[in-house]
Amino acid sequence: MSVVQPMLSLWDDDETLAAPPPAPRRPAHELRVLADSTDRIAWLRARSRGITATDVARLSSPRAVQAVVLDKLYGNGFGGNAYTDHGRAREPEIARWVLSEHRIAPSSKLFHAHEQQRHLATPDGVAVRDDGTVELCEIKTTKKAWTSIPRSYLRQVFWQQYVLGAERTLVVWEQHLDFVPVDSVPQCRWVDRDDDEIHRLVGLADTVLDTLARQAPVDPFAPGVRAYEPPPYDPLR
Repeated sequence: MSVVQPMLSLWDDDETLAAPPPAPRRPAHELRVLADSTDRIAWLRARSRGITATDVARLSSPRAVQAVVLDKLYGNGFGGNAYTDHGRAREPEIARWVLSEHRIAPSSKLFHAHEQQRHLATPDGVAVRDDGTVELCEIKTTKKAWTSIPRSYLRQVFWQQYVLGAERTLVVWEQHLDFVPVDSVPQCRWVDRDDDEIHRLVGLADTVLDTLARQAPVDPFAPGVRAYEPPPYDPLR
């Protein structure tokens, strides 16, 4: 008498044979990193070839364009002072508070805007929320009490939002008296994206680039190559 062995199903182990879930997609801004300030020489070189949030902070009107152009061409001779040294020393401590309280991780990366490698920003912190929304952080130290965020810093914030595609920014500031923090924790305020202001700033930044293309036709890092090409597009259309 022969014994019939039960036939094993080829699909008994569906769960073990299932394809692994796809790897999560990297946020779009992570694909647009040009440099990291931990390599300061490479970071400064990359910044010199475009318009940064620091440059845009000064673009209060069309009349400010030439001043920014001259600084991009020749530098301004400013190498820092006691206040900037204090800010650099305090920033990591403030960044730890931001991470703990608002879940925004510190960042030292230099990003460029979508399809425009001359539009640059290095925000102090970047977070990608569960729904994909990008939020930023900008850290400042000040000897003055703020009743509102200075306009120059707002221009910097809006530019960073444009470059990274962020929806809002947490501006964090710590007041000090003779370089000693006044409060035990910094103050902060959320700033929402303002596309109208971004559109205006992009126009002014492109004017800077266009002027540089005419006044500095040779890239000092690549002889024979144009230093700046006028942007051919409106990024908000």
